[in-house]
Amino acid sequence: MIILSEVEVRKDEPFESALRRFKKKIEQEGILREIRDRKYYEKPSEKKRKRAKSKGKGRR
Repeated sequence: MIILSEVEVRKDEPFESALRRFKKKIEQEGILREIRDRKYYEKPSEKKRKRAKSKGKGRR
């Protein structure tokens, strides 16, 4: 699945503010988190263990 995010640079808008808006948009869409998760292959058993560990953390 390919997700393309884009931000239109407005007239007289500095590039830095457009870049800031782009970063905010991809953070809201969860693209960065997905990239970090897919950087290395994780076996299904490791995913399960990781999920169970994170669920147990919140119970304290």
